[in-house]
Amino acid sequence: MRTRVTELLGIQYPIIQGGMAWVSTAPLVSAVSEAGGLGVIGSGGMSPEELRENIRQVKATTTQPFGVNLMLLSPSINEQIQVVKEEKVPVVTTGAGNPSRLIDDFSKIGIITIPVVASVQLAKRLLRHGIQAIIAEGMESGGHIGEITTMCLVPQMVDVLDIPVIAAGGIGDGRGMAAGFALGAEGVQIGTRFVCSLECEVHPSYKEAILNSQDRSTVMTGMSTGHPVRCLKNKLTRKFDELEALHANREEFEALGSGRLRKAVCEGDVDEGSVMAGQIAGMIHDVKSVSEIIQDIMAGFQTTITQLASLKE
Repeated sequence: MRTRVTELLGIQYPIIQGGMAWVSTAPLVSAVSEAGGLGVIGSGGMSPEELRENIRQVKATTTQPFGVNLMLLSPSINEQIQVVKEEKVPVVTTGAGNPSRLIDDFSKIGIITIPVVASVQLAKRLLRHGIQAIIAEGMESGGHIGEITTMCLVPQMVDVLDIPVIAAGGIGDGRGMAAGFALGAEGVQIGTRFVCSLECEVHPSYKEAILNSQDRSTVMTGMSTGHPVRCLKNKLTRKFDELEALHANREEFEALGSGRLRKAVCEGDVDEGSVMAGQIAGMIHDVKSVSEIIQDIMAGFQTTITQLASLKE
């Protein structure tokens, strides 16, 4: 399948794996790239040394393109940027900040920068800095989210940008991918579905929590801070609700949330840990290999667009 996204990134399918902190490590990333998508290392929570090791593991297990997601608010972001440059990572996606200062620098050494954004205003500003593609992430996503749904955000991005738009948020199968393309996207970013893959190294309890999810199993926490997070309902989210009711300050929210994602992903504490997942969690009922997941998505995509093409007035 050829789109401007596949041509830009040199991949077979226009599917980008979300760079999820503590989740998107070398085995998952390599598997996605080998299966024809773009695997993306989630650098959030990694030291510069751990990031370098993950990059080298991916290079050792696939010759296909891959990327690194940089969380711009990370305490070690400058050191992580240096690692990405030294290791000549082909693609960087960015979150939690404005990557303007990086784009030209990365471009000079051949690194493609694709920002993850949740508003048209930021996308238009970044366009002036020479980005080649952008990920429009709706609030259906897991983890840190914006305020606009994918259905509304993607077409507004497409209308004002002349670069490829990649749809993210609420996409977990071929139907969701077809919907993204119907809105004008030329690729999709998928996170939660890849958590429930054989190659993803999260704790089994984390996967099980997603498999047991239903349509209303996710909730947004930290709304009053201006930086909401979507995750599965549990004891931790109820504690966040209590802070909201008490009109707690941002520091109290940050103290409660510190280390909670690692607690869920690595230790399997899905009661007191932060089980970040998108609203598609209720659609996931099995754990498969990455290759099977991607083939299922592409088959579902083709079936959906064929069905749509057969509609008559």
